Amino acid sequence: MQPVKIGLMGLGTVGGGTATVLLRNCDEITRRLGRKLEVVHAAARDIADQSIFDPAKVKLSDDASSVVNDPDVDIVVELIGGYSPAKELVLKAIENGKHVVTANKALIALHGTEIFKAAEEKGVIVAYEAAVAGGIPIIKAVREGLSANQIEWVAGIINGTGNFILTEMRDKGRNFEDVLKEAQELGYAEVDPTFDVEGIDAAHKLTILASLSFGIPLQFDKTFTEGISKITRQDVTYAEELGYRIKHLGIARKSANGIEMRVHPTLIPERRLIANVDGVMNAVLIKADAVGPTLYYGAGAGAEPTASAVVADLIDVARAMDSDPAQRVPMLGFKSDAMKDTRVVAHDEFETSYYVRMQADDRPGVLAEVTSIFATNGISIEAVIQKEPKEGQTRVCLIMLTSLIVEKNMTRALSAIEALDSIEGDVTKIRLERLD
Repeated sequence: MQPVKIGLMGLGTVGGGTATVLLRNCDEITRRLGRKLEVVHAAARDIADQSIFDPAKVKLSDDASSVVNDPDVDIVVELIGGYSPAKELVLKAIENGKHVVTANKALIALHGTEIFKAAEEKGVIVAYEAAVAGGIPIIKAVREGLSANQIEWVAGIINGTGNFILTEMRDKGRNFEDVLKEAQELGYAEVDPTFDVEGIDAAHKLTILASLSFGIPLQFDKTFTEGISKITRQDVTYAEELGYRIKHLGIARKSANGIEMRVHPTLIPERRLIANVDGVMNAVLIKADAVGPTLYYGAGAGAEPTASAVVADLIDVARAMDSDPAQRVPMLGFKSDAMKDTRVVAHDEFETSYYVRMQADDRPGVLAEVTSIFATNGISIEAVIQKEPKEGQTRVCLIMLTSLIVEKNMTRALSAIEALDSIEGDVTKIRLERLD
């Protein structure tokens, strides 16, 4: 059979890794696919510095539009990243009747609805396995492997930078700022780390997972996002004392009120497998009605782990490109006319437990005042730690774990507690999920 001809846009970390995997594993890929995947055109800003391709066999350009307009290209691989010009290039490739493979989670989370609609109208495929959790085949697992199930909830460590920071804080007792600096030096975090540490990157990925899991439109703007920059080593230590670990989780859950989509620091029991996912690794835990809980673990980033997912998409697209579009696996797992615009739950309606930490006067009656306010708001206390005051100090640290409660009730209770003369400063709250 004729080779499937690939146009590659972007030869950075992931693009270079994709080229390496395609060239190194060419024979194995051909054995699986029954035809060759052949890069015929590649574009990058610094194309003159690229030596991975033989210019006698591959067209090389510094203009990405030349790839999407190349009549010889069957599948365009977009590894430029970001919103623009990636969006325009992908839409142009679709307009030209080309299939697309991308690792761009931001593009899919914000513009996926428009892109998938255009692809469906042209009868082409947009594949995006590498957009979520790097080399873990989580898109295929949710879209195909779990298609017999009703998914109840998804909880994922889907940003390696944040997980590395929290692991170092726990294992070595380090401060957030120090570990962040090291993460930047190691290349785990960007010079501007906002997308990683404030949860935006994870929110992009969770938006995609929620759509795949529940058959709802992509709605990044409705995903609640909270970062880890305010987590202290105190909180990490106290969580350990209570039998929990703090992870930056993305959670999508179907409830009676609608779909919850939220990214935030979360206490989870240390006995859970996902609580023991450390360093830059990713993991996604899914609870479904027929199969029960399943856990997917692996490298969430990196040149070749991400390239593994990109090339797997290329193989899948090559297998399906000549098939009837109506018989292909839907790009978001559900037929487009079967997607449901289910209500997305507002953050003040989230129902979860809490870890609460506060500085209180060291005198009788203070704990009773605090617990009384909690009781008035329907909040039960499940565990309390009161630390001994250090010599010369008049305040103590109170740590509490609460029962399951609606967030607006917790917000109201904490406002009342912070107003007490016996409480100093703001009260720290971190959501708690038992994942059972």
